[in-house]
Amino acid sequence: MNALIHKFTGKTSDGEATLSERIFTSLKVATLPIFGIVVFLLLWSLAAKQIDTSLGKFPGPQSVAQEVVGLYNEHVAEREKADAFYERQEKRNAARVAKDPTYEPRIRNYTGKETFLDQIVTSLITVMSGFILAAVFAVPLGVLLGLSSAFNTAVNPIIQIFKPVSPLAWLPLVTMVVSATYVSDDPFFAKSFVNSVITVMLCCIWPMIINTSIGVASVDSDWLNVGKVLQLSPIKKIQKIVLPASIPAIFTGMRMSLGIAWMVLIAAEMLAQNPGLGKFIWDEFQNGSSSSLSRIMTAVLVIGLIGFCLDRAMLVIQRWVSWDKASAAR
Repeated sequence: MNALIHKFTGKTSDGEATLSERIFTSLKVATLPIFGIVVFLLLWSLAAKQIDTSLGKFPGPQSVAQEVVGLYNEHVAEREKADAFYERQEKRNAARVAKDPTYEPRIRNYTGKETFLDQIVTSLITVMSGFILAAVFAVPLGVLLGLSSAFNTAVNPIIQIFKPVSPLAWLPLVTMVVSATYVSDDPFFAKSFVNSVITVMLCCIWPMIINTSIGVASVDSDWLNVGKVLQLSPIKKIQKIVLPASIPAIFTGMRMSLGIAWMVLIAAEMLAQNPGLGKFIWDEFQNGSSSSLSRIMTAVLVIGLIGFCLDRAMLVIQRWVSWDKASAAR
């Protein structure tokens, strides 16, 4: 009987998959994405050859690969210039101190252009700063909305009014407010950075607030009754029952917010000319050189890869903090 079950289902009598079936499943999981990527690259290459623009042929995979190497070499060359700049300063200051021991050396910052890798780091720092600020504000507010129907009724109209507003519509207002209020001769953060962070925060808060409130409001009433029986304080009830049960909904809102924030940040950097990948794309578009299209396409692919990695990172964190591992299966 066991032989018949194994022959027709590929499983043993107790329902477990055989070694061959597990190997086949693993190969399928590994090869299907590779197959999809190969097909995409072939279609992209064929389509690129058919498209002529004012700057030449549309860049294909080979052009983008060459540009990746070129952008990395530019970054290395710029870092070497920076190192040489600081080394010259150190030698000059050492010579001055040797002549005049009372001289206080000064180190000037290197003001060379930001490379492509520098722009990536700038955009990542900006989006994560805005995302964290939004989470600090949105998650507690979402918990309060989920626990109190009266508070939810009072605040919900305001959320529904501002939720559909494009974050880019806030950008001019944010820029004006920051310029008027953030006044300092030696600011700790650049105004362009503050503008971008606030814009990112404004686009992150709504999905997080809504999903957190829905998750909290959906907590099983039996679990809340257990908290009453145990006479848990409100803080303990939130800590031990409400938040653990709401983790899947909270992280769904966070993943949505982070994806939206990454898209909005790139657009905001293009419009406001704030440092980052968006500004890199706009500068290349304005430059109009023979390599501009390849550089723009490289940036587009990098933006997509970073967005994918950010989403996967949120899934990993969700699996780590959630008691229900199945909720973070995808």
